[in-house]
Amino acid sequence: MPQTPPFAAMFDSSGYNRNLYQSKEDSCGGLYYHDNNLLSGSLEALIQHLVPNVDYYPDRTYIFTFLLSSRLFMHPYELMAKVCHLCVEHQRLSEPGAEKNRIRKIAPKILQLLTEWTETFPYDFRDERMMKNLKELAQRIASGDEMYRKNVQQIIQSLIRKLASLSQYEEVLAKINATSTDRLTVLKTKPQSIQRDIITVCNDPYMLAQQLTHIELERLNYIGPEEFVQAFVQKDPLDNDKSCYADRKKTRNLEAYVEWFNRLSYLVATEICMPVKKKHRARMIEYFIDVARECFNIGNFNSLMAIISGMNMSPVSRLKKSWAKVKTAKFDILEHQMDPSSNFYNYRTALRGAAQRSLTAHSNREKIVIPFFSLLIKDIYFLNEGCANRLPNGHVNFEKFWELAKQVSEFMTWKQVECPFERDRKILQYLLTVPVFSEDALYLASYESEGPEHHIEKDRWKTLRSTLLGRV
Repeated sequence: MPQTPPFAAMFDSSGYNRNLYQSKEDSCGGLYYHDNNLLSGSLEALIQHLVPNVDYYPDRTYIFTFLLSSRLFMHPYELMAKVCHLCVEHQRLSEPGAEKNRIRKIAPKILQLLTEWTETFPYDFRDERMMKNLKELAQRIASGDEMYRKNVQQIIQSLIRKLASLSQYEEVLAKINATSTDRLTVLKTKPQSIQRDIITVCNDPYMLAQQLTHIELERLNYIGPEEFVQAFVQKDPLDNDKSCYADRKKTRNLEAYVEWFNRLSYLVATEICMPVKKKHRARMIEYFIDVARECFNIGNFNSLMAIISGMNMSPVSRLKKSWAKVKTAKFDILEHQMDPSSNFYNYRTALRGAAQRSLTAHSNREKIVIPFFSLLIKDIYFLNEGCANRLPNGHVNFEKFWELAKQVSEFMTWKQVECPFERDRKILQYLLTVPVFSEDALYLASYESEGPEHHIEKDRWKTLRSTLLGRV
């Protein structure tokens, strides 16, 4: 089977240039090029352009871009059905007796297309209709040749492994969510069960940064590229089926990753607000500054930003006596790197540097690029909102989707990096499952540590003591 090349090489030009690749004529109508770059087309023509025939195989950047963006206009199973129909048609377009010879010419190309689809968008095949179409087309190809039969088996087995791995991951997430409890509840019912803090579990900031990177890369790895598009699915104005887009909004792995960011921020704030003595709080602040710096050095910008967010939460930032004991120069540098002004200019510069390092890396350690995820989603959201999906003539605005695919394909490269650090189960278990304070509980812990400064804080403290602790 031909192997699909890595994503890094896919989008190094401004778009799909038809002079560079073996290409169909666009006389079938409906494809519009400018300077040899495909800019727009009717949906039907774009589907035709995806399907190989004896003399043609679509460019890989086109396959990725169309499979990514087509779900804004139709279900993947509908596209799969059309692709299957066209593939079968192409096989039949020969005179009697030439069928076998023709299948031999076109089969490797159809198998390659199926390989790319199942490897890059495996979650599409959780839909039984997709799996049914895949198996039927594969069966048709395999019936002609023993070699193709083996190739088909490889494609389907590899796909089943990926889907089984996803189901396992979802079960683990569900277990973690089912057992997660509010720290204050645990403290009130079983105070002896939370006697450790994060420093007793892991006193080395570099080691903690490594374990955070494990969690980040695992969660990144399970996000399908289509989730970025499905997060922003709108009703297609040319589509009359009212219900068709509702079940396309499948973004659970993307959401789980955003939830992890929030959990880490709250964990940082909880660990800082918990200690009774201010010297212990100051030590905890310094510890997290060091962890954040190690995350920056590794290229783990998402954990870095979650830690900074946790330290900037009001219940933490108001602990002035604790902060007074901290050397904040290192923290100031990190905040400067993640400063939101000028559309996160400093961070984007650092991200570009990490991405460049990743391209020329000799080890997995140097390949790590974990972007500040909320900003990546925001960028994709604004790209999606800023341009129409269709042009006034009804054509699909493919220029927009080249840009979208470019951003998502860079993410695809980053998410495939294997974590080079050794796993520490004890630390990972703590990071993922230790109970954290809610926002109200954080404020209460903060006021208990360093009393309210003015009447608004005093009133809030009284209310929190009454509602959370049942005290007046």
